[in-house]
Amino acid sequence: MNNRSAIAAFLFVAAMTACATETAETIVDQSSDKWKIEAFSSAASQQIADGATVLDKDGTVLREGSNGWTCMSGSPKDEPDGGWDSVAQSQPVCADQVGLEWMQAYMTGASVDVSRDAYLYMLQGDLGTDTSVPGIYTEEDATSPENWVVSGPHLMLMPKDPTTLSEYPVDPNNGEPYLMWPGSQYAHLMIPVE
Repeated sequence: MNNRSAIAAFLFVAAMTACATETAETIVDQSSDKWKIEAFSSAASQQIADGATVLDKDGTVLREGSNGWTCMSGSPKDEPDGGWDSVAQSQPVCADQVGLEWMQAYMTGASVDVSRDAYLYMLQGDLGTDTSVPGIYTEEDATSPENWVVSGPHLMLMPKDPTTLSEYPVDPNNGEPYLMWPGSQYAHLMIPVE
């Protein structure tokens, strides 16, 4: 075999391998543990995601972590039959232990009692919420059209004491950090990263 034939054969095999890999990635079952681990951990930076524990929607540990961070679906909705349609639909979120405590208080309607401020990562963004009142997750239920916001990639500062954030603006349209759910015990700072 001459050099030209060897190069052509190598390029053919490389192209077929690339096509096979792409096809395998596109047919991954979106209800599988593998898909959920990749999707949910995409909420944070790679450095955090690689060592994070990943939880399923029901709290089942999909992957044990080593760095004190946990990633999961942040969607207020149940996982659809057959899995999430997309990573964005699952609304992945990653938090450290204090962030998880803050989230647990919010999800159960309890008072927030955490030892320090915490950050939550949502680098895939969210599907929208009312920025003025906690717990409104459909545009139809928003208090007004101006209060319905679909956020792109962002961090959230979940404060130990929400009154420390009272000086921040509440307008989500300026690209700067803004106060979400002002005046409530669940007030927190939204920090856009794009």
